Amino acid sequence: MAVAEQLRPELHRYCARLMGSVIDGEDIVQDALTRALIAVDEMQDITMLRAWLFRVAHNRALDMLRSRATRAAEPMDAAENVADDSAPDAVEMMMRDEAIRTAVSRFTELPILQRSIIILKDVLDEPLADIAALLDLTVDSVKAHLARGRARLAEINATAEVQPATRPTSEVVARYVSLFNQRDWDGLRALLADDVRLHQSKHPIRVGSADVGLFFSIYARMDGVWLTPAWLEDREVIAVFENRGDAKPNYIMWLTWRDGRISFIRDYRYVRYVVADAELVLADAVRGRCDGI
Repeated sequence: MAVAEQLRPELHRYCARLMGSVIDGEDIVQDALTRALIAVDEMQDITMLRAWLFRVAHNRALDMLRSRATRAAEPMDAAENVADDSAPDAVEMMMRDEAIRTAVSRFTELPILQRSIIILKDVLDEPLADIAALLDLTVDSVKAHLARGRARLAEINATAEVQPATRPTSEVVARYVSLFNQRDWDGLRALLADDVRLHQSKHPIRVGSADVGLFFSIYARMDGVWLTPAWLEDREVIAVFENRGDAKPNYIMWLTWRDGRISFIRDYRYVRYVVADAELVLADAVRGRCDGI
């Protein structure tokens, strides 16, 4: 499973952009790696495992997108305006740079096929033949979608908002952050619902206030950790700074509430790559926007 874990950040870069969400992208990664536990013994070769994981993650993402009825209509076999193989390296690099700098959420404005190909080619630098094999297309069809997707992405970026709007902090999150920064661990435990769940990638899920309460005991032994309310992808989250003076947060927490009590905690301490591409807006206006942490 260590081989699969090595592929985790790269797999997330693909899934996050495909889903238009770093949080949903991590859910897809987690699902793909869970499935890999069953098949990993038969695929110790990293090349074989990598291709298999990308296919599993791609298909799982498509299932989720279809269920949300957000998939854009585009013929799967369309193949026009084939990209020119003789394009100068400088132009190619400019296109790739634009894709890498594009906010994760903007990829959802592309049709699924264009989106997938742009990510694989311009963000992950996959060979055209490998992309064709993954998506069950011809290389010429991949080139066609790539050319049209790049043109569309340039249009999207040209009209996109420079900075997402700030949002107010809810009372429950403000209270959680305040108690944490005061190191009031008993006060935090009192906020836990009886059936609260804690999810930390790479660790078993904790269930129940007694077990999840140990989560705060771990942080009690860590000096300098500081929390700040934030917004990410229309979700209110909490930015975690391992040292208060750090310029950017190291990872995030995401809490779900029920009747003023915490019912779910998602701690991303062990998967910090999630915030690497995050459009995170901190409540503290002095810090401003953390884009591409």
